[in-house]
Amino acid sequence: MVRRATIDDLAEAAGVSISTIDRVLNGRAKVRPATAEKVLAAAEAIGFYATPVLRDRLGVGRPVRRLGVLLLQSNRTFYRLVAQALRDAAAADPGVALEVEHLDDLSPEAVAARMTEMGQRVEALAVVSAEHPRVTDAVERLAERGVRTVALISTLTAPSGVTYVGLDHRKVGRTAGWAFAHICRKPGRIGVLVGSPRYRNQEMNESGFRSYLREHASDFIVLEPIPTFEDKVVAREMTAQLLAREPDLAGLFVSGGGISGVLVALQEASRRDIVVVGYDRIEPTVNGLIDGALTLVIAHPLQRLASECLGALSECMEDPSRRPPDRLIPFDIITAENL
Repeated sequence: MVRRATIDDLAEAAGVSISTIDRVLNGRAKVRPATAEKVLAAAEAIGFYATPVLRDRLGVGRPVRRLGVLLLQSNRTFYRLVAQALRDAAAADPGVALEVEHLDDLSPEAVAARMTEMGQRVEALAVVSAEHPRVTDAVERLAERGVRTVALISTLTAPSGVTYVGLDHRKVGRTAGWAFAHICRKPGRIGVLVGSPRYRNQEMNESGFRSYLREHASDFIVLEPIPTFEDKVVAREMTAQLLAREPDLAGLFVSGGGISGVLVALQEASRRDIVVVGYDRIEPTVNGLIDGALTLVIAHPLQRLASECLGALSECMEDPSRRPPDRLIPFDIITAENL
């Protein structure tokens, strides 16, 4: 009688520990894809009795899901970090073939054209985009072909429905309002910088921000938002002009891109008396917190964002006729004390 290969035999053949075999078999914790593939190859070589379970666990033989993500400019640190988080999440799932691209031209025509082009290669597409009729039309044209769109980070609308993955931006804005109300030594005038009013996440940031202060701290005066067009050079110039116009400015809410330019302008003006709330954990915001130029940062948890994005895309692909529910992600609040 031929002895059946055991877990001990498989661990020896694969050159890994028994606990690693247990994790691969039962999914108790993540195992690097290369390690899991080595275990599967050893199982097939020695005729391990649970090889079919391993194959199923690792997605061998399943159809590959072709998913796409279209992000904003590759020269922006935040979107490079998002791209890496997405690739890391996809690497842990052998059943996913992920295509990630960046858009340098953010005009609606360019966004719509790239969405249409990527939609020919993928079965579901996530996109970061401002709201615009041309983008809505691209969403609808893709839906007609069975390719659903997921709105990542900033919501989009379309008749066919667009699943959203990201933060609850009304809560983001209200949390920023809470910070100013509790941290500023006295009420005053607060400036607001936005990337573009067409990004609905930034629109909701501002709405929630004003809502909180109107309700709980009405002595503060919120100035009209200033667009930076997601550009650090423009943000630096706009901040410098704001500081010159408002010498008694009490606070600054940076709810869009260009934070590095804002920090340069604050440094040049030697303004450390202003409460500044920024957005997302990147090198400039971390340095700003450490140096004291930034007071607080509200940030996307990138690993969770990437995981939820791939999950939503997979749901869209499985049934293109149905709009999966939105996936709201709790945000991180970072200060110099919890870095």
